[in-house]
Amino acid sequence: MKDKKIYQLFIVIYLVVNSTLNAQSLLDKLNNEFTYKPVYEIATFKTTRIGLSHSIETRKKGALQISLYNRYWNIPNFGGERFLADKISTRYGLEYALSDNFTVGLGYTNFDKISDGYLKYKLLKQQRETKKAPITITLLQVISNKKRTSTDVYGKESPANNYAFTSQVLIAKKLNSYLSIQITPTIIHRIATIKNNDPNSQFAIGFGGRHKIGNHTSIVSEYYYVANPLKSMNTYNPFMIGLNWELSHLLLQFHITNTRNFAEDTFITQTTNNFNFKDPNLHFGFNATFVLHTKKRKLK
Repeated sequence: MKDKKIYQLFIVIYLVVNSTLNAQSLLDKLNNEFTYKPVYEIATFKTTRIGLSHSIETRKKGALQISLYNRYWNIPNFGGERFLADKISTRYGLEYALSDNFTVGLGYTNFDKISDGYLKYKLLKQQRETKKAPITITLLQVISNKKRTSTDVYGKESPANNYAFTSQVLIAKKLNSYLSIQITPTIIHRIATIKNNDPNSQFAIGFGGRHKIGNHTSIVSEYYYVANPLKSMNTYNPFMIGLNWELSHLLLQFHITNTRNFAEDTFITQTTNNFNFKDPNLHFGFNATFVLHTKKRKLK
C-alpha cells in the first residue's frame, strides 16, 4: 500500500513538471511571435534648430531641408537709410538626410562671410513608458571657415587659416506633450586665434527648451554659458527667446537675441552685445525652413 502511494506521488510530480515545461515552451513561442517593439518619442522639437543652434532632431531619409535665416539690427546714429533695419545678416542653408538618423548640411552667411558644414547623427532615441532610453542623444560636428586674406612681407595675399571646429553632444528629453528641454556640452577649437592671448579651445554648455502653446505654435528659448571666454574682446553669453509657427512643410521662427552671427563657433563665443533694450544690443531674428521630401516612403 505504501509503495502504491509513492508511485502515485511520482506520477503527480511528473504531470505537474511536464505541464509546466509545456506551458513555458508555449509562452516562449508566443513571445517570439509577438516581440516587443519600442515606441519612440517624436517631435521633441519640431525642427532641426531650436532657434540659434541645433536641436536633437534629424529629418527622415531623403528629406531636403532648405533654410533662410535672417538677423536684423540697428546702429545708433547710423548715417545711411535702410528699410526696417540698418544691418541685415542672412544665412542660406541646405540639409539632406542620408538616413533617418544621419544628416549632412552646409551653409553660407553673407554678413561675416562664413561658410559652414556639418555632420549630425542621432545616437540614441527616447522611448516611451520605459527607463531603458529616457533621453535622446545626437552628435554634431561642425566645421566653419571665415573668408580672410593675409599679406606677407612682399605684399602677396593668400587665404588665412581661419578654420574652426565645433563638437557638440545634444541631450534632450520630452517631459510631456507640451514641454521639451535640451542641454548641449560644447567644445570649440580654432586653428588660429584672434589674438595670441586667446585660447585655441573653448568650452561651453547650452540650455534650450520648447513649450507648446497651441496646435501649431510654441515658445522656444536658448542660453549658452562659456567657461573660458576670449581675452582680446569683451563678450557676452548668447541668449534667445522666440516663437515657432508651423505651416505644413514650412516652419517660421521669430525671435529676439543679442547675437548677430549664425556659425556655432562665432555666436557662442564672439557675441559682443549684452541682452538688453539698449541699441544695438537686441537683434530681431526671422528663420524660414522648408522641407522637400525627395523619396517616397513605402508602406509596409
